[in-house]
Amino acid sequence: MTTIYDVAKHAGVSPKTVSRVLNQDKSVKDSTRERVERSMNELGYIPSSAARTLRSHRSGLIGVIMGVTTDNIEAADIQGGLPDIFLTKGAHMVAEQTGKTLLVLHCGNNPNRLADAIRRFQQYRAEGIVCVSEFHQKIALPFKPDCPVVLLNCFDDDNTPAVLPDDESNQRRLTEHLIAHGHKRIAYLTPPNHISATPLRLAGYRAALQQAQLSTDENLIATGYTTRHNSIDDLWQALHHVLQQPERPSVICCGNDEMAMRVYGMLRTEGIKVPEEISVAGFDDHKQIAETLYPALTTVELPYTEMGKRAIEILLRQIEQKTQPENAHEWVEGKVIWRDSVLKAA
Repeated sequence: MTTIYDVAKHAGVSPKTVSRVLNQDKSVKDSTRERVERSMNELGYIPSSAARTLRSHRSGLIGVIMGVTTDNIEAADIQGGLPDIFLTKGAHMVAEQTGKTLLVLHCGNNPNRLADAIRRFQQYRAEGIVCVSEFHQKIALPFKPDCPVVLLNCFDDDNTPAVLPDDESNQRRLTEHLIAHGHKRIAYLTPPNHISATPLRLAGYRAALQQAQLSTDENLIATGYTTRHNSIDDLWQALHHVLQQPERPSVICCGNDEMAMRVYGMLRTEGIKVPEEISVAGFDDHKQIAETLYPALTTVELPYTEMGKRAIEILLRQIEQKTQPENAHEWVEGKVIWRDSVLKAA
């Protein structure tokens, strides 16, 4: 096995210089660094992470716990998949740039497994932990770890640093775009009332109407889904409610893109053309849905990748500065994605 002494002899430097290169000491000359790195590559030298941890008291590891949820949500109600992928993708992008390694554990949406995951990362001497939820919700950490923690797509009552989607701003800006295109009768089919995002998005919808001095017609607001099972019967009932108003809405905002996809089909079943007779907007920018639908769906993105990046950046600052951020919650805005499902109102 190649050692640090073999690398030093091959590169014509001292073992101490090789160690400084391995520890990314900026005082090492570029020419020396390049010579040492070239020798390591030619000799196939692989640094010992255990030895580096002993020397620096840093493991270079960041623990990522996915599938974090609460006792209030049944596992069968969880819609996993894309949020996990993009949240973790953003985290990995920043970790890689800073030379950190992500270790990922999944709780399987079982709150009883969160404590075990935290303890395991502490055994690995992780420098910090990111707890990731598949949807915006409140959680409770079973105990305070002895390393920095950031919550991603979730929050708690203890002001643990958290990165969250700015649901209120995102829905407000989407509604403002609809108003700017002449829409005044804007229906809103909400996600389930028990999830954290719903009152925030509804507040954004109301704020945009108020800012434009448009009255809020409560008959144009209906609960699209009453649970996370996404019942088709609930959605039919909500859609019929807003369509049966004396003055029909010119556009329907849906709680998510999957709901919008179903609304497309329901409207066509009713003989209503999208967008010629009623425009439709979604929420998420689930591209496999939004870009496949015809017409392509106007929506607003949930900025999962950017949220993942921010979480690691906040965690690294805590690790380096050994201080908590001034604001416990960091809200991340997404972009309004304008496609073909919304026409200007007549």
